Amino acid sequence: MEHGFGVRDAVPPGDLLCPKQVHGVAVATASDCAGPERPEADAVVSAEAGVRVAVVTADCVPILLASDDGRAVAAIHAGWRGLAAGVVEAGAERLAALAGGRPLVAVIGPHIGPCCYEVDGPVIDAMSRRRAASFAASSTPGRPGRVLLDLGRLARAALLSAGLAPGDVALLSDACTRCDPLRFHSYRRDGPRAGRLTHYIAAREAQP
Repeated sequence: MEHGFGVRDAVPPGDLLCPKQVHGVAVATASDCAGPERPEADAVVSAEAGVRVAVVTADCVPILLASDDGRAVAAIHAGWRGLAAGVVEAGAERLAALAGGRPLVAVIGPHIGPCCYEVDGPVIDAMSRRRAASFAASSTPGRPGRVLLDLGRLARAALLSAGLAPGDVALLSDACTRCDPLRFHSYRRDGPRAGRLTHYIAAREAQP
């Protein structure tokens, strides 16, 4: 099954279908993204063999998912707003329906690490309301009124909440996008001039 996580200076395929990301919970399909105007969504699903769907990030968590037979796939962009609102569960639910209920597998790609991701009141409040247990397990005290947040651990907890088995959720790397300017773009490090990392996946043909 074709897929890839982006790094700095990588040249992604030119035929990617990507939604207009808005840090929400909407899920688009590949055909939605093929039109003249991209839909606003932070997850995209496909069961069209060979069609590459994608998301872009610059510190947020990219997640690539597939049914266990590779015939249905999804790409999810999960920042703190999307995680708090349930974008991971929404994307996984839509993919599960597209996959006919087959088991799903997922890989969590490069993102900002808890070493560099200090958040304050609005993030703490939003996460505490929806994800009290996993938020507590994914955060450590920072400066007064702030915590250091492990977005990857939160994403994993969301995938498990969506029904994926623990052994079917992998973390590609524990590298931090902010700490590694040679490999990754980072909004926290570079601000508005930061580039974007592109992550994509394509469903494969049905096996005879």
